[in-house]
Amino acid sequence: MRVSREQAQRNREHVIDVASRLFRERGFDGIGVDDLMKEAGLTRGGFYGQFKSKEDLKVEASRRAFSTNKDKLSKVLAEPAEGTLAALAKFYLSDAHIDRRGDGCTLAALSGDAPRYSPELRAAFKDGIEDYLALIGSTLPDTSPEERRGKSVAALATMVGALVLARAVGHDDLSHEILSTAADDLAARSQDAPTRKNS
Repeated sequence: MRVSREQAQRNREHVIDVASRLFRERGFDGIGVDDLMKEAGLTRGGFYGQFKSKEDLKVEASRRAFSTNKDKLSKVLAEPAEGTLAALAKFYLSDAHIDRRGDGCTLAALSGDAPRYSPELRAAFKDGIEDYLALIGSTLPDTSPEERRGKSVAALATMVGALVLARAVGHDDLSHEILSTAADDLAARSQDAPTRKNS
């Protein structure tokens, strides 16, 4: 039975959402097309009607994951009393984020895999990183663009690295120490930041 163009588009968006979650949970090679489509409630044949290849889906799903994560971080920064690097770090470097692989940061879940794949996938990661750096830069003191950029890179590397290490050891004293130490360091970096003004 043929589906309408509108339904086909909805199906495609749904597959991208499901893949976005499952790739972060299991890695790019941790789930095949059959199981992915089963999770989406669709048939394998429908996959090839919507995507050129699994590689194509990796790119689309990664871009979706970055976009979703950026929206979450933007909401944290939209809070009048929360628009600081310290607030962002507190949100990101949480025990809950250790467990939420499928809904969590794309960089922490998949950065180790990305270099093994296509230039298009690496471009998706580069764009996602640039978006994160812009968000972090919005929380930093009004200094030169070069200094803001450097601080943003250092903060992003600290957050992603701390989350990866905390996930590696699981929920224990060391994971808590890693998260809290990184969050405290980033909070100290943000103390000189001016109060954010909502426009």
